[in-house]
Formats: sequence, C-alpha cells, structure tokens
Amino acid sequence: MSAKTGLKARIQADIAEAVRAGDELSKSTLRMALAAIMNAEVAGSEAVVLSDDQIINVLRAEMKKRAESAEIYEQAGRAASASKERAEITIIEKYLPAAMDAGELASIVSQEVAAAAVNGQAGPKAMGMVIKAVKERVGASADGATIAAAVKSALEC
Repeated sequence: MSAKTGLKARIQADIAEAVRAGDELSKSTLRMALAAIMNAEVAGSEAVVLSDDQIINVLRAEMKKRAESAEIYEQAGRAASASKERAEITIIEKYLPAAMDAGELASIVSQEVAAAAVNGQAGPKAMGMVIKAVKERVGASADGATIAAAVKSALEC
C-alpha cells in the first residue's frame, strides 16, 4: 500500500507543515482525518488504497460528525467546544471540491428528470434512477443529500 492518492498525500504534507508551523488545531484535525481515511482503507476484508473520490466521501462524513457535535455542544451551552468543531470543519473543507452552484445542479436535475420522463419514469418511481444519473454527472461536487433534495423538488414528490 505504498501508492498514495493525491489528496491523501496532500493531507500528509499539510500535517508536516502544521507541525513545523506549530498549528495545533490543523495538526490534530488533519491527523484525525488521515486516521479516518486509513480506517476506511482497512475496513473491508482486505486493505485497499482509496481513490480521491472515496477520500472525499470520508472527509464529508468527518465534516458531518463535526457539524452534529457542534450543534450538540451549542445546545449544551458549550460555545468553546462548538467553535472548535466549526474550526475543524473549516480546515477539512479545504480538501473538498468546490460545491456545485445550485442553478447548475438544478439544470442537470431537470435534464435527468426529462430523460426519465422520456423513458416512462415519472414521479416518486423515477427518484432513484434520476438521483443515480445526477450523481454520475456531478461526481463529488455535490453531496448526496443535496442531490436527493433537488431531485425530490423537481419530481414534486
């Protein structure tokens, strides 16, 4: 497993840079992200090297965990802890592709809904097929929840 993907190598290089700079927050956040990536690599029956798209999915999951933690900390009145979680989200976001513009996503969804209608699929029955087609077109530039919400809205489910 000596081969490194570009994103994983970038995170490792940024950890070294954070150590040299004495940036504790970046160092700890990136180490946790790298640990999550490595855990995902060995999670199956045999170890694999994750692609950048798979690493992006792991990083999105890490961001989601931190967002949930920040919300819980806020509800508990622990503003400092919530602020730390949000700062970690900001660090992780640097490794994700730019989010797709809502208008661009809506355009792609409209095209796929029209294609599904041509194939005789409409309404809630078409949702799975349309989501799959949209995910194939947008790749990692939009998350699944955003895609699903846009498709649901377009299909008026």
